Amino acid sequence: MTSAILAAPTLGQRLSGPWFATVEFLRLLSRRPVGLVGFFGIVFFLLLAFVAPIFVPFQNDPSLVDIYLTPSLAHPLGTDFQGKDVLNQIVYGGRDILTVAIIAALLSTLIAITFGSIAAVIGGRLDTAVVAVTDITLTIPKLILLIAIAAILRPTSFVFLAVILALLQWSSLLRQVRAQVLSLKERDYVEAARSLDLGLFHIVFREILPTMRSYIVIHFILSMTEAMYAQVGIILLGLVPISGSNWGIMLYFAQGQGALFYRDSLWYILSPILAISLVQLSLASFASALEDIFNPRLRGS
Repeated sequence: MTSAILAAPTLGQRLSGPWFATVEFLRLLSRRPVGLVGFFGIVFFLLLAFVAPIFVPFQNDPSLVDIYLTPSLAHPLGTDFQGKDVLNQIVYGGRDILTVAIIAALLSTLIAITFGSIAAVIGGRLDTAVVAVTDITLTIPKLILLIAIAAILRPTSFVFLAVILALLQWSSLLRQVRAQVLSLKERDYVEAARSLDLGLFHIVFREILPTMRSYIVIHFILSMTEAMYAQVGIILLGLVPISGSNWGIMLYFAQGQGALFYRDSLWYILSPILAISLVQLSLASFASALEDIFNPRLRGS
């Protein structure tokens, strides 16, 4: 009996590893109400975009007698210029826009941390070339370049659009990653890994980059917000094929159909704007809380 009790794992042992890190992260996040609200907002919109469509049937049938209805029990957010339910469009309109934002942020982050860290560790001509390309990219107006690329290539899929956005967002993080790696690569633990000949991949991705998680995670979140604004902007300009359901497409049709001139179309116009704004606010609040959590000085205060 005594040996069984001694052999039983303690609470600390059961919560070791990823579970303990998750619990500790939630504990620190709970001390920052704004960040906690942002976290729950992100979870809500992810569930709304990717889980809710599984249970909510898609309503795409127009109704000429239900044009621009005000909110009611049957239509909580009213209807649009075709009599379609606005809430149903909000549920089905978040998947594409969030998918593009996530893919664009993920690709731009991977490009920045890979080339920035490797260039800083190797140095020499590779570092010079990477810095030169980065400086050129930083001087190019991204919005004008995005409009020009979208007008020329006319991306037919949102995945292609995400790749275009990613290729325009990596430069600022690359400079930050390179500067941090230059200061970290002379540390004792990096020198020990180099002396043990653990390889470039191990040194970069196992020794150096984990200490820079705050830069990487916060940039990922900010890249999502930038990608969302960019794709909505080019959709409003009509530079991508208008098909499917999307919060940006809702605004495009609201503008094209003159919804501003109808008295009862307010909810149809405000619904996608509020959805986009609340996602952006949730991301910004969560990023601010992450900066406090990752920074020991701010965490102590």
